[in-house]
Amino acid sequence: MLGLFAALAAALSAFEGALPPLPFLPPGAKAGLSNIAVLVAAGELGFSGALSVALFKGATAFFTRGAVAGLMSLSGGLVSAFIMTVAAKNGRFGFVGVGLWGALFHNLAQLAVAWLLIGRAVFYYLPVFMLLSLCTGSVTGLVAGLTVSAMRTIKN
Repeated sequence: MLGLFAALAAALSAFEGALPPLPFLPPGAKAGLSNIAVLVAAGELGFSGALSVALFKGATAFFTRGAVAGLMSLSGGLVSAFIMTVAAKNGRFGFVGVGLWGALFHNLAQLAVAWLLIGRAVFYYLPVFMLLSLCTGSVTGLVAGLTVSAMRTIKN
């Protein structure tokens, strides 16, 4: 299962990277589709599974898109894997809630790395990225919930 989630995360990341940037979004803004695999891994395999998927996703970004992309992917992926695992174990949040927490902290971690690389001007993007977190986290959580439901139906 871990290999399947890691491959899915890499494939979704590659697909998303091939999409043209939307002109009304800030540079680097993406839908976060690969986080679906991290979220499902967090729910099904726990922290070590989510962490492994995030590490694989970050390493893939590093080798296919360069050091900055790898660093951004690793920072967001590792932080969001931790947050999503904690939120999933809490039991108060459904998949959409866990996806929202993951998207929020993924963007915060990436903005922190961008701040270290570029400077504090990146924080002008903070309100936009927080709004994007609401959209992307909701979609990620919804798709992850549907995926887990389908997986559990197939298992039974």
